Formats: sequence, C-alpha cells, structure tokens
Amino acid sequence: MKNYLPIALLLLSISLSAQNKKTLDSVQDLGEVIISTNVIFGNKYVAKNRTGSAYYVSPEELSRFNYTDINRVLRAVPGVNIYEEDGFGLRPNISLRGTSPERSSKISIMEDGVLIAPAPYSAPAAYYFPSIARMEAVEILKGSSQVQYGPFTTGGAINMVSTQIPDSFHASIFGSYGTFNTGQFRAKVGDSKENIGYMVEYLNYNSDGFKNLLNNRNTGFDKNDVVAKFRINSNKEADLKQALEFKFQFSDEVSHETYLGLTDDDFNENPFDRYAASQKDKMVAEHLQFSATHKLDFSSNARLTTVGYYNRFQRNWYKLNNITLNGNKLGIADIISQPNSYPEYMQIVRGQINSLDDALQVKANNRLYHAKGVQTKLDYHFKINKAFHDIEVGLRYHYDEEDRFQWVDNYNINNQGIMALTQAGEPGTDANRVSSAKAFAAYAMYKFKYKKLTVTPGLRYENIVLHRDDYGRNDVNRTGTDLSSRENKVDIVIPGVGFSYKFNNMTSIFGGVHKGFSPPSNTTGQKPEESINYELGSRFSMLNLKGEVVAFYNDYSNLLGSDLAATGGTGSLEQFNAGEVNVVGLEALFNYNLLAKNAKWNLPISLGYTYTHTEFQNSFGSDDDLWGEVEKGDQLPYIPEHQINLMISLEHNQFEINASGRYLGEFRTLAGSGSIPKNEKVDSNFVLDFSAKYHFNTHLSLTGNVINALDSVYAVSRVPAGLRPGMPFAANLGLEFKL
Repeated sequence: MKNYLPIALLLLSISLSAQNKKTLDSVQDLGEVIISTNVIFGNKYVAKNRTGSAYYVSPEELSRFNYTDINRVLRAVPGVNIYEEDGFGLRPNISLRGTSPERSSKISIMEDGVLIAPAPYSAPAAYYFPSIARMEAVEILKGSSQVQYGPFTTGGAINMVSTQIPDSFHASIFGSYGTFNTGQFRAKVGDSKENIGYMVEYLNYNSDGFKNLLNNRNTGFDKNDVVAKFRINSNKEADLKQALEFKFQFSDEVSHETYLGLTDDDFNENPFDRYAASQKDKMVAEHLQFSATHKLDFSSNARLTTVGYYNRFQRNWYKLNNITLNGNKLGIADIISQPNSYPEYMQIVRGQINSLDDALQVKANNRLYHAKGVQTKLDYHFKINKAFHDIEVGLRYHYDEEDRFQWVDNYNINNQGIMALTQAGEPGTDANRVSSAKAFAAYAMYKFKYKKLTVTPGLRYENIVLHRDDYGRNDVNRTGTDLSSRENKVDIVIPGVGFSYKFNNMTSIFGGVHKGFSPPSNTTGQKPEESINYELGSRFSMLNLKGEVVAFYNDYSNLLGSDLAATGGTGSLEQFNAGEVNVVGLEALFNYNLLAKNAKWNLPISLGYTYTHTEFQNSFGSDDDLWGEVEKGDQLPYIPEHQINLMISLEHNQFEINASGRYLGEFRTLAGSGSIPKNEKVDSNFVLDFSAKYHFNTHLSLTGNVINALDSVYAVSRVPAGLRPGMPFAANLGLEFKL
C-alpha cells in the first residue's frame, strides 16, 4: 500500500491544480439516459463520466485500422496486458490490471452484454473469442462500478458490441487481400421501419499463415461468421414502449495451429519455422448463439430489460502432446525447454530420424460447451429537488457445462519428417468427464448525483454450485460403473463504491474501492479468489489536451492459478492457491489535436502508458509452467512492467493516414525477482503499424494496412511449449462499398 499512496496524492495534486485552468473546449453536461443492457456505456461521454475507470473503443476507432486482431485493438487501452499466441488474435490472453492472463480466464468477457466465454463459471478459459472484425464497438470497464458485471470482478469486464440494427437502410461490402494470402470479406445489410428492423452480416477471414512447415503445409486458418438480428417494436407514441429483438450467430473455424513452439537456438536461427512433429495439429470449432431481448419502457425514467440466451461451442484441437522413447513419455513443454537434456526426443520432434511406432502421441482435445440463462435489469431514475437518483437492479440465472470426451492417437515419424498413424485411440479413453455450474447472481447499484458530486455504491451477490462427474477412461459409454463425482459451493457478497467530483467542466477526480472475486474450481472445499481493489484518478481537458491518469492497487488475499495446457500445464483445469499478491499500477492516457482549429484537417495524437508492478507475499510451488516455484517477493509472470502506445492520424474529408506504435517491456515467463534469466524471459519489442483510407466518394473507399512495418522479429511468449513469434511484416489492400 505504501507504493500506492504517493501516486494517489500526486493525482490529487494534479487534479486540484488543474481546476483553475480555462479552456474553450469544455464538456457540457448532458441529460441522464437509460443505458441499454447490451452495452456498458454506449458512447465515449458516458465512459468518461463513470465513477470507475472506463474506455470506449468507438466505431470510428475500430474502422481506422480495420483490425481483425483483438490484441491490436486493446493495446491502445491503458491497464490492459496481453500476450499473443498465434499472431492473428484467434485465442487471446488478456489481463486487466494484473489479473492472470492465461486464456483471458480471469475477466468477464461479454458480447452484447451476455457472457460469451464457452463456460464462464465451470471452464472460463476462452478458447472461443468473438471475431473483432464484426464488432461495432468495444467497451472496457475497470474499477469499483464493475460489480454490475460478473462473475469476475477483480480486473474488469470487456463487452464487445456487435453490429446493431440500423435506424435506416444501410448496406456495405468490404473485401481485402494481402500477405500470406490473407483475405477478408464482410457484407452486411439492415433497415428499420416503424415496427420492425433487421440486420444480416457475413464475415470470412482466412490466411495461409506466416510460419514454415514441411512441404509448404498450411499454417493458417479459415473462419466464417454469420449474424442475423430481427426486431419488432411498438409505435413510438405508445404509452408502454416495447421491443423484442432476436439474435442468431454461427461461426466455424479450421485453424492449423499448434502448441509446439521453438527452442531458443532454433528461434534465433529461424523464428518462423515449425517442427515436423506439428504437421497433424489442427483446431476445428463451431459456435452457435441464440438470444432474445425484451425491452419495456414504463416511462422515460424506467426500463425493464430481459435477455434469454443460449451458447453452444464445440471444438477439437488435435495436437501433439507427448513423445515416448524407450518407454519414457515426456510432454512437449519439457522437451522444448530442455533440448540439450533430451537430444533424441528433439530429433523426433524435428523429424530427423526414423522413430518407432507409437512414438508421438497426438491428443484429440475434444470438448463440447453449453451455456444458457436468463438475465433481467430494472433501471429507474428520478430527481428530487436538485439531486439525481438512479437505481439499477439486476438478476441472472445461468447454467454452463464443459463435456470432455477425448482420446489419443499414436504416430511414428520418418527421417523425411512425415508422420504416419500407427494406432488410433478410442474416443473417451483419455478424458471422459463433465464439469458444470449453476449460478444465481444479483446486483443493486445506486447512483446519487448532487451538483458536482456523484457517488455509486453497489452490491453483488453470487451463489454458485460447481459440479464434476468423471466417468473414467474405461467407461466410454458412460454407464456410471466407475463414476467419480465432486462438488463445490460458493456463496458470496461483493460490495463496491465509487465516486467522482467534477470541479468544473474541464477537471474531475474519481475513485473507489471494491471487492474482487473469481470463482474456484469444482474441487470440494476450494476457496474462491478474493481481493480488495482501490483506484484514484483524474480526468482533465485543457485547451486541446484531454486525458486521464489513474492509480490502482489490488490486494489479493487469495490468488488462484489454473493448470492449463495453454500455459504448459497438464490441461486438467485444476486450480491451486497462490496466496497473497499485491498489484500496484499507473494508467495514463493523453489525447491532443495539433490542428484542432483547422476546418479541413485534423492531426490527433494519442499516448497511452501502463505501469504494473506485481509481488507475491508468500512462497509456494506449482507444476504449472506459467508459475513454477514461487518465493516471497517474486513477480507474476507474463505481466510487463511498462507498456507505451502512441497513435498519430492525419485526417481529411477525402483521406486519412494512421500510425500506431507499441512498446511492450520485457517480462518474465516464470515467477521470479531481480534480473530475468534468458531462458525465462520474453524480450521487449516495438511494433509499428500503418493504415490509410482514400474516399473516392461517399460510397466507395480504398483501404490499406501495414502490420509490423519495421519487420521486427520478436517473441510473444514461451507457452504452451517454446518460443512463439509475433506477426512479421504484412500488408493488404481493400475496397469498401456502402449504401
């Protein structure tokens, strides 16, 4: 806590001194409105006036670079830590304010206000992530007011807003093609009449990949997305305004991706190579979503919104898991991290020798997820004298499950690097279990606003029953002859309070304190992750400079780690107690328009900075390669201390040019302190992207993107098994047609 107080006092000093500044660029108070349940903020104004730290990535910002990688979208947001995996953002690893980043499993991820992780309570690791290319906006919420969104309340919530039904007829087609035969095609059409509205959208995103594999095999992916929305609504003049909206979404994916990375020596020599033993690795997945949303406006001050939803996600990641030699089986993470200790294993991995039959174990990591529920929110606001009051109450009943029905196929490999199946496994003989969760959540938020002061106390309640049925490897028909069951229950109250004080239309301070929570696993008696989280910040606008500076401090009393294959573990999903951890940080964002007074030109500059320091307060040991042996004073792995992002744009009515540069500081890949050993480090890197648009007219535009313009060669992680490269230089051109 002692590291946090000086920062907080500095922020308060900055804010108090800034209140006397005069500017013509003042922010006017807007009338209070009810925010729809499918968004957190809905616009930048609301985000900037929350009592907690928040960021709204607008449609204009998303279209600026036409990114298809969520990592590149979020890197401009202070407080977001990301480590990449595949270079295309198919399965991101996102952390907010120092939460564990692996598979984004410690933050609440939503699409249109609905939890979108495959099984948010029983198996939250996000092996499915919505395509950012079809999103209209992205909302990131941190701080005390996030008790509205759970179950994860420590770091924050991310809500992706999909394409909305337009107010009038709109249609567009976009296509692009570029390096590595990377292509994107997106088409959408929608319209609204007095009592109905609709929107249909199709997206295809594909690439041959940028890695080199035996015989020029495909290392890329092909992903399709279809979304359809239909709305019926009452007349505008109706006493009780109602709307019912249906949403359908389906996506499929085939990606030739692997868990097998490279040794340090091989990465330094050929960072974009893949070993021959990864040639069979492939992910096949399908995602299906249905939802129905009913909105009832009792008046302009009261709305009841109810959403019923169903998500189904099926995936089979077929990938090399182990190598067996002379009866000794080793996991690929152990082999790649210690190649000199296992030279014969490495020869098999590289395809340099004729192996024995059954030497390579390729696991069919087959899983089926279901998530369904109903949630409702009542929002009512009113004024008494000069005080504004807003009461928001929400309820959600949710069920999800993860069904693992997996097997292992055995292969050999010859000295030409070609693998051949030697023994097919029987489905259900490797993992054969179902994990499930039933959860009831409720929250109440009260917003009190009087003159320049706003206070928002809130309370969340979570009641969770986590269950697992393990049928065993010898009961593939699931008759129950060898059934092993276990159950864990959680009942918790999560309070939080935030405040903001507006000195004038140019300067304000805000802050808060709230309880952080993350559900445990289904291991009987395991306690949840808990913390107390503080923040204090200031927002300001002086002349053409706008910005926000926030200090935060997360005090974990019980941090949970997870045994994920994605982090080099066994993939059991068992959680373990990592004890007490302190996370202290500083987030800063500055925006300045160099040509604010020019009628024809804009030259906005945005600078973001994040400082995050983590420290374990106790010692423990784990088998998970993301943690290792931990001593008191060690830092969390995969959380860089420093991140800087700079964006510059030159905008004109007919064209725009944008540049985005990101510096990511070095980080350790195992918990530790002091200087980072070379074999436990991912070096710092700087990546520069460009984009440009030229508008022939209001209907037709030419777009261009350059990714990694400096062609920097850099590593992004050491998990799941070995070093992995970031995207090399890539460029594409596209055309967009709008009606």
